[in-house]
Amino acid sequence: MKARRLTYIAVATAILYVILIVAWHLYSPSSKELALQNPGADNRPEGLARKTDDVVIGEYFMLYDEAFASDLKGVWSGFRGADYTNIVSDGSPILTDEFPEQWSFTTGEGHAAAAIYNGRVYVLDYDESLNSDALRCFSLETGKEIWRRWYRVPMKRNHGFSRTIPVVGEGYIITVGPQGHVMCCDPISGEMKWSLDMQKEFGSEIPFWYTGQCPCVDEGIVVLAPAGESVLMIGLDCQTGEVVWQTPNDIKYKMSHSSIIPMTLNGTKTYVYAGVGGVCGVAATKGQQGKLLWHTEKWQPSVIAPSPVKIAENRILMVAGYGSGGALIEVNGATANVVEQYKADKGLSCEQQTPILYKGLIYTIAPKDGGSIRGRLASYTPSNLHTPVWSSAADERFGLGPYIFIDNNLFIFKDDGELYVYDMQGTQPKLLRKQRIMEGADAWGPMAYADGRLILRDAHTVKCIKIK
Repeated sequence: MKARRLTYIAVATAILYVILIVAWHLYSPSSKELALQNPGADNRPEGLARKTDDVVIGEYFMLYDEAFASDLKGVWSGFRGADYTNIVSDGSPILTDEFPEQWSFTTGEGHAAAAIYNGRVYVLDYDESLNSDALRCFSLETGKEIWRRWYRVPMKRNHGFSRTIPVVGEGYIITVGPQGHVMCCDPISGEMKWSLDMQKEFGSEIPFWYTGQCPCVDEGIVVLAPAGESVLMIGLDCQTGEVVWQTPNDIKYKMSHSSIIPMTLNGTKTYVYAGVGGVCGVAATKGQQGKLLWHTEKWQPSVIAPSPVKIAENRILMVAGYGSGGALIEVNGATANVVEQYKADKGLSCEQQTPILYKGLIYTIAPKDGGSIRGRLASYTPSNLHTPVWSSAADERFGLGPYIFIDNNLFIFKDDGELYVYDMQGTQPKLLRKQRIMEGADAWGPMAYADGRLILRDAHTVKCIKIK
């Protein structure tokens, strides 16, 4: 009896399901039940669903403080300062007490550092909530945001997003975004001036971990290395974005994380670039700009972040991580030769930051594969890149942190957020102090200095401290 009842229930359930399925297929809604959904009817912010290659550079703007004014006139124009040495002097002594924090603000995950111009601080950020690159302008005195220029460019996090430092001067602030989008704005008003998409225009192949190349300005011309299908390097008018000259990419280099450095070699002004494929020099003298002067493929790491350093009249130091070590390149006319090449545990090297030549010595932080001095600050003479003259104590290791010379002091920001200051006036560096700035992680962005203030950052926070 019980079994028969269960059979009836099962049959009735099956019939019900069949009726519902047939009714669903036969049902046809009337036109009155349908509503046409035009674009924007769902109130979705314009551009939110935009594809990666459908970017309108600089399309949005937000003004926060229209009445901003400042008497500060200090400038940190971009990557490694105005002369690309990472050395600065204003003649005033540093504070003897603990450096006080002036302000801080949070960012999207990244390592892009600051440029400074007449009381304003500029940082290229990435806003994950809006999938957007954002050039943000702050007051150097208060840390208050003044304006923001941004544009949508969807990306996935790859150990952060933004990595580059803007370049700023009279009438321009120029950025290079993680996907190679170049944007120029007025540094005061934030007004959009011009833009360039290096992937679309030149077929640039953006490196793994995104663009690390910082823009370089020389006599009113911004110099970039698209390293694309047919163009290696370009010079654009800072004010208009007009192409002034370009270098054919006959040597087929690809874009690296390294930046172009202007230097004079054997009396010839040259733009030196380490791309994926080798190291080259391009003419920087007016009338010859853009001419490929020399190149060498005998040193070509697959990943390179540090930039070239001139250490003698015709010699360039190159370093890189991931086991590449270092190389010494000698330039004679149209010829460049690798005269020394060695692994990281056999000589001067650095994984991420660019070494500094200061008073006849080259300072670096040894990479993790640098043998017994890995992670330590060390100095070498240009004539001997294999034996350090000095290295910091065994417990003074800095990871991938940045360093800068300010007057006679060397500031090093350990990549966990602790600041070290060395007095460089004696025969050997003397540790003056250590100060915890932040409980940081991946504090890799280069430091910036102006008007007695030092700006530092980790992966999520930018801070300003007063050091003078």
